[in-house]
Amino acid sequence: MSQAATPQFKDRKGCWRLSRRSFLIGAATAGTGLFLGWRFGVPALRLQMAAMFDSAESGSTGFGEVDTRPNAWFAITPDNRATIHIPKIEMGQGIHTALAQIAADELEVDWALLTVALANTADGPNDGSGTTGSMSVTSLWTPLREVAATMRQMLVNAAAEQLGVPAGQLTAHNSTVFVQSEPDRVLTYGEIVAARTAAWEVPEEAPPLKTPDQYRYIGQALPRVDFQEKLTGRARYGFDMRLDGMLYGAAAYPNTVAGRITAASPGSAAAEPGVVTVLAEADFAGVAAESRVLAEAALGKLAIEYEDGPLLNMADIQQTVTVGNGKATIIQREGDANGALAQDTFAQTHLAEYRTPLAAHAHLEPQAALVDVRADQVEAWVSTQMPELVRETLAEALGRELEEIKVYSTYIGGGFGRKAGMEVAVEAARLSRAAGRPVHVGWNRAKEFRAGYLRPPTHHILKAGLSADGRIQALDHQQASADVAYLFLPAFFPILAGADFGATRGARLTYDIPNLRTVAWRTELPFPTGWWRGLGLLANIFAIESFVDELAELAGADPLAFRLAHLPESTMGQRLRGVLERVAEMA
Repeated sequence: MSQAATPQFKDRKGCWRLSRRSFLIGAATAGTGLFLGWRFGVPALRLQMAAMFDSAESGSTGFGEVDTRPNAWFAITPDNRATIHIPKIEMGQGIHTALAQIAADELEVDWALLTVALANTADGPNDGSGTTGSMSVTSLWTPLREVAATMRQMLVNAAAEQLGVPAGQLTAHNSTVFVQSEPDRVLTYGEIVAARTAAWEVPEEAPPLKTPDQYRYIGQALPRVDFQEKLTGRARYGFDMRLDGMLYGAAAYPNTVAGRITAASPGSAAAEPGVVTVLAEADFAGVAAESRVLAEAALGKLAIEYEDGPLLNMADIQQTVTVGNGKATIIQREGDANGALAQDTFAQTHLAEYRTPLAAHAHLEPQAALVDVRADQVEAWVSTQMPELVRETLAEALGRELEEIKVYSTYIGGGFGRKAGMEVAVEAARLSRAAGRPVHVGWNRAKEFRAGYLRPPTHHILKAGLSADGRIQALDHQQASADVAYLFLPAFFPILAGADFGATRGARLTYDIPNLRTVAWRTELPFPTGWWRGLGLLANIFAIESFVDELAELAGADPLAFRLAHLPESTMGQRLRGVLERVAEMA
């Protein structure tokens, strides 16, 4: 891809917009097609951190050079087919279909001629933010439409030159461009790109986007783009990947979730049937063999010393994750909730406490990765939600340059946040380097529960005061949780940011309450906790909305009417009102 790109910029409303120079046009030979790409730029989280360390003199972001290769792009080829390369991972949630609908509408392509391909780090950096937080559609809604509309306009402009008609007199529809006054004068997208010999140019002005009444695909029930592959068994998941000469790897783990390996030696594992390589290092012990069964069996012959770590029961864990323990951060404050509640001048007050437990992800497909470490490059096929992070992690683990690492994402058999882990890819890579052959590592279910990270437990204490007319006048929400997002961030991040933004997701109340406070208590457990489907949303919304139900009952009000009466007049408040009223109609 040739490029002269600048990062995306934010408009005055804080929304991401693409500048003309953000686009990258493929360096294809004449008549072979149109390839248009763009970079998402540094993820929002990194942008915020980069701003803190930005040097006006050097222009450095503090995170190294920003790669300008595209991580998502469209392709139109002479056979009139359109391909969209998407950097978000499909794991059953349907985002490839949803994103294809968004792109197809603005690009004006025939749905039957659209193919969705998964972008990978071999073709350019993948989306550094990964596929997490239920944000794929919302984060790509605007940029995907803008790129599709830009490509559509480029095709219209090229057709105008070929037909000798002003672009304003042409219409793009269903993978064709026709003259409005002479519909029979029509070119397919494939014919346009096949005949194009001049360089493609990005329009100076961003073309207008469609309005909802113009949508043909968005909002419609269309066949899933991955349906045929999955129905016929052609879809490949991380556990399915195979290469000629491949070995199967297995790594040793402590018997407890808080344990660690303190010493390891090969023992008699090398003499076991089918064993090809035994790797025993200070922090890792594993085996590569001709089958997975043989590799797992040989683990028992390694000489390993473990430190179990603290042995906890659920009472210990619950006591640790309790409001008042750890570091407190006020994440929301309106008025003086603490002072108002201390005065106790309300018609009624209510205090309630809620807890949510630890939870395992229990996805259908356990962790899986196939890695081939060679002298000139490293290739990895991984069941992961974070391919770019896998790439960075492998480069560090192997001491290789980032450009030498290629990560190919596969379909994921369920993730729920657990497929953001890096362990299995690193295990396969270390064993492949030692064996000199490709190695596939696939965890069994027991290892998944013992070695994986968990959703943290939470604790909530809520107190509110009601006026005589049943209005909430003050509300205090104290929330405690172990880490969710911080598991994957540098150690200095919690010092700067305080509360774990993953754990507090959904903890801020959206109701119109004059005195309001939300306090997040960050506690630490001796075993890893992390992402779990929606981050902190489930626990926080459960506690808040359960409490609101109890307040409605205390006020003698209908729960729906009580909520509607407390919504703000803001844009978000009106959106929430529309959703609640729509759900009530459907009930």
